[in-house]
Amino acid sequence: MAGEFEGAMRAYHRETQAAAFDFIGERYDEAFPHKEGQVAAGQWLIGRLEPGARVLDVGCGTGVPTARQLAEAGARVTGIDISAVMLELARANVPQADFRLLDVTEIDSEIISGIGSEIESGIGDFDGAVAFFSLLMLPRAQIPGALGRLHRVLRPGGYLALAMVEADMDDVPIPFLGVSVHVSGFFPEQLRRLAIEAGFEVLEEHSRKYAPSSAQALPEIQQFLYCRRATA
Repeated sequence: MAGEFEGAMRAYHRETQAAAFDFIGERYDEAFPHKEGQVAAGQWLIGRLEPGARVLDVGCGTGVPTARQLAEAGARVTGIDISAVMLELARANVPQADFRLLDVTEIDSEIISGIGSEIESGIGDFDGAVAFFSLLMLPRAQIPGALGRLHRVLRPGGYLALAMVEADMDDVPIPFLGVSVHVSGFFPEQLRRLAIEAGFEVLEEHSRKYAPSSAQALPEIQQFLYCRRATA
């Protein structure tokens, strides 16, 4: 019974988070029009990948700027998100990429039985992955597992660009563009430790102050980790 209750709560959490971003829709890019840190992280990844490399964009949102940036650089991009509205926008913005309604917490089974049917050998075939401000939508207890899943879908030596918001909070509701969303965060040393424990080498760390264009979203300190999956 406890497992069923936990499963129901996870499903409810996902549905409410998805509904919030369905409501936000195009206003997200209006509130966050300048994503210099995200663009820089995408460029770092592009500089380490061969043309035609497979890249997974976790929490792809509208596809702008990251999925578009990666696709225009020649990567084969698969974007996943829990918001159907965001995915509609992403498909219009980046028609050359593939977008799926999928939660990072489901990535193991879906990569094998769904997306994996289009990949030669299933798990471990992505050359790179990005997760820009998507894992912060999970409760803290689920974030190590999400990092572990990203580790498993990357080939040995594959790269991960990760971004979170610096904050000491766990699944806390905050007002965000007219709705309430639940967010989690860590201090830099905590996030670095989680990445290392998930099997990543942290190659670079960057921190940026960011002020959204909308008064309905709070200023934040953004943390970026540039990582590589250990080859062993």
